Amino acid sequence: MARLPPPPSASELAGALRPEEDVVAVHPATRLVRIFTALGNHPQRWNSFRYTGPLPHGRFDPQQPAPDGTPATDDHSGVLYFALSVRTSVAEVFQTTSAVDRTTRSPHLVVLRPARTLRLLDLSGLWPTRVGASQEISSGPKKMTQRWARAIRAAHPRLDGVWYRSSMDSGEPALCLWDPPASAALPEEPDVLLPLNHPGLDLPLTRVCDELGYLLLG
Repeated sequence: MARLPPPPSASELAGALRPEEDVVAVHPATRLVRIFTALGNHPQRWNSFRYTGPLPHGRFDPQQPAPDGTPATDDHSGVLYFALSVRTSVAEVFQTTSAVDRTTRSPHLVVLRPARTLRLLDLSGLWPTRVGASQEISSGPKKMTQRWARAIRAAHPRLDGVWYRSSMDSGEPALCLWDPPASAALPEEPDVLLPLNHPGLDLPLTRVCDELGYLLLG
């Protein structure tokens, strides 16, 4: 069985880092994809970090929960999730229901390129093994992976976040950004910004849902 114990101390994690092996540099020409909801309990904009957490679905939410275990708001601990493809984003965002609802809470698709190189801890390589974990860090219980997120962020405050394997899209790359410092890496304008029910997305979303076995609604 893959292992995912509680994380070691931040100082132990800091000492285990091999920067040339363990840090992924995401070039500014890289297109990042995100699906977000403009309405609902946590309405967002295309470039907005979420400072309330950890939420049950947020694998690497770095916020410290309130004493009763509920999400708390921390203006110094933002989180934002991206992928490198529309399919990975759809697979991750709609994994609970396996149904892509194109209208409820006004979901949008954004594609952007970072304004500078992102530096992310590579969770898809050997770093998890060296620090006592495994690739379970990308698929295990979210309360535990959130503990790892807090420890990683404390150990490496200058990193922009983590690079990990999507557990819903055959291990394809996914990114979690943390602010600070990653808000400074977002561009002034996105390359693409469309509501998910835009007619131009009909065929791409149909193809993606067919590949994933998801239901397309709306």
